Amino acid sequence: MTSRALAVLDAFDDVHPRLTLTDIARRSGLALSTAHRLVGELEAWQGLSRRPDGRYEIGRKIWDLGLLSSVHRELREVALPFMQDVFAATRENVHLAVLDGTSALYVERISGHQAVPVLSRAGSRLPLHATGVGKALLAYAPDELQEQVLASLEPVTEHTITDPVRLRAQLEEVRRRGFARTTEEMSLGTSSLAVPVLDPDRHPIAALGLVVAGGRRDLSRLAPALQVAARAIARGVRPYA
Repeated sequence: MTSRALAVLDAFDDVHPRLTLTDIARRSGLALSTAHRLVGELEAWQGLSRRPDGRYEIGRKIWDLGLLSSVHRELREVALPFMQDVFAATRENVHLAVLDGTSALYVERISGHQAVPVLSRAGSRLPLHATGVGKALLAYAPDELQEQVLASLEPVTEHTITDPVRLRAQLEEVRRRGFARTTEEMSLGTSSLAVPVLDPDRHPIAALGLVVAGGRRDLSRLAPALQVAARAIARGVRPYA
């Protein structure tokens, strides 16, 4: 029964945040009658919420539980003041992400009305190989994960790097320079700069990054500010390790 309830919740993702009962049954692989019963129980528990148009979405209870995870309760609380400092200095989109399989899971984002529109938001997952924070994480990830990502480089835009030799060289450069850059690899018209947040053994805790309009030429000059913030975040989360 637990696995079936989890299958219902797993039917929702970034691309499908709202689903009809029929959609839930199809995406979870459950019979319609079973999905109907489980959806009703989850709705009563506030794990799902029914919209006026009849579609369902993740409910407040799931959100409240998610906020108890260490990613939100510890990392986010430590990082947010430093992210605010970076935003105040740059007025650009500031992101914090962690490794989640072969994706970058965005934990927090700060942006202003003048910042360039971006795809990411808190809770979203984007490919490691096409994002600045993703490359900063991947450069310090275990060899097995790097090989898994390098073996399946899918293009997101015409500028996404899909050559494993070229990406491997970029990851080496990230480790040498201490920051990652992308230009229109995740979305056209944007560039990104990111640095890793590393533990004392140089394992990635998270990545801190900026996304700006693609024409900005001085982007690398902002790396020291990100690196200072990343080191401060690493010191702050170390007691939670």
